Amino acid sequence: MKGTFRFLSVQFLRFRGSNLIVLTALLHSTAGFQASGGGSSNQQTNRPLILTHFMPWYQTPAVHGYWGWHWTMNHYNPDIMDQSGRKQIASHYYPLTGPYDSKDPAILEYQTLLMKVSGIDGVLVDWYGMENFYDYGVLNESTQALFVAIQKAHLSFGIVYEDATIRAMVDAGHLSAGNALNYGKTVMKYMQDNWFGSDTYVKLDNHPLLLTFGPQYFSQSADWDTLFSGLVTTPVFVTLDNQLAPVASGAYPWPPMWLSDASGNLSQEAVDGYLAQFYLKAQSWPYLVTSAFPGFYDIYQQAGVQASFGYLDRRGGLTFRSTLQEAVVQDPDIIQLVTWNDYGEGTVIEPTVEYNYQGLETVQATRDSLDPSFQFLKEDLALPLQVYDKRLRFAGNAGIKSVLDRVFALIVSDQRADAVALMDSLASTTSIDHTDTHLPGGWFLSQNFPNPFNPTTAVSYQLPAVSDVKLVVYDMLGREVAVLVKERKPAGNYELSFDASGLAGGVYFYRLTAAQFVQTRRMIVLK
Repeated sequence: MKGTFRFLSVQFLRFRGSNLIVLTALLHSTAGFQASGGGSSNQQTNRPLILTHFMPWYQTPAVHGYWGWHWTMNHYNPDIMDQSGRKQIASHYYPLTGPYDSKDPAILEYQTLLMKVSGIDGVLVDWYGMENFYDYGVLNESTQALFVAIQKAHLSFGIVYEDATIRAMVDAGHLSAGNALNYGKTVMKYMQDNWFGSDTYVKLDNHPLLLTFGPQYFSQSADWDTLFSGLVTTPVFVTLDNQLAPVASGAYPWPPMWLSDASGNLSQEAVDGYLAQFYLKAQSWPYLVTSAFPGFYDIYQQAGVQASFGYLDRRGGLTFRSTLQEAVVQDPDIIQLVTWNDYGEGTVIEPTVEYNYQGLETVQATRDSLDPSFQFLKEDLALPLQVYDKRLRFAGNAGIKSVLDRVFALIVSDQRADAVALMDSLASTTSIDHTDTHLPGGWFLSQNFPNPFNPTTAVSYQLPAVSDVKLVVYDMLGREVAVLVKERKPAGNYELSFDASGLAGGVYFYRLTAAQFVQTRRMIVLK
């Protein structure tokens, strides 16, 4: 990738790989400690505020007109689909929604609702600045859209600044080294003018929280003193791995992929040793930031970007549970979850085809143990996907849109029972509704409803002409597990009920073949 490429350069990717992110948390009642932001604005609490590190860097043709680099890495083509209906993307994991655009309002609603029902208090956004250089400006637009969605969902918002972007601009001749500090001051002022003053923004002792992934370019404490000198309120500044004293108030840990063995594997023993050393040195810092991560499985080598940084096994969810438990035991001010959606490096807790809601179930159980007032249940984790699916299925139906808006408002206001009851009511009125937005009279296979489901769901399809029809369900390995239809059918609309009682929980695909028409959709069986 060259300097003229509008997405991140290989050099910049290297900045991300030696460490990992996902910040989640902030706040503990130690010595009158005060935090604010989002849904818990201006109130003391006896638990950490849980925030998840968030990547706003995905683009799709439907929103931006192209597939962004983070889905393709100049190697994969999401327009190519395998027999199960899965698009080709630059990741070992596949989001339940499929690859998405970070600026899509429906996706942002889905993601913020997931955070709400899982007990996550908000996001710390991996931010590259606002410059129209490489894809930084595009990512900033998505960050602004995320900020609006976070406000709407009554969650909290913070920034993890990638000062490595300064080096990328200097190396490319876009910015002179002599003007770097002055430019950096404009970046700080931009954050102050756009975010720091908001009640939604995370604050410690009334100072905005600012993390950096590094520092990578401004390596001296005095540099940051200069950057902060024009601000009304100096941020509480937190650096990666080691405290940049005296300007930084602490540091945060990251998956130590540099400790991987000769085979590229990072052992749990190495992780435990790294975290033990980190938390020992952190005891003298004003604020304690802990981290939890599900694993690490990058796709850089397969994509031809660079060598892999190594592999940390998820161990069926145990890696995340153990690092989160250790993070909580430290009695921290901040817990960080690493990460919500870094698909390139595989540090994903957002629901995927491979792991469903495993990571969020762990977060939810942790939040429940820390907060007796937390009311959402494991089964509620499916609600956001149901809302998202109906947003797509009934996009032209104003009545259903109004009900979904009400469901959203109830969830973000912690009115769980009312939200569930309203969603159940909506399900009963739309399960046989054929107001999908496909072209009338054409071929069509609907998204099953409800989805996820246990044990039954409805599937409908439309034929414009008499056809030999085959409707088959497949598992993740492409094995046929059920034949729903295999006969000649006249033109018309059809609906059938599929009972998955005999199947294990997980992701399945169902495919309609009729004449020259073939369409595949995904269904999720909950057990």
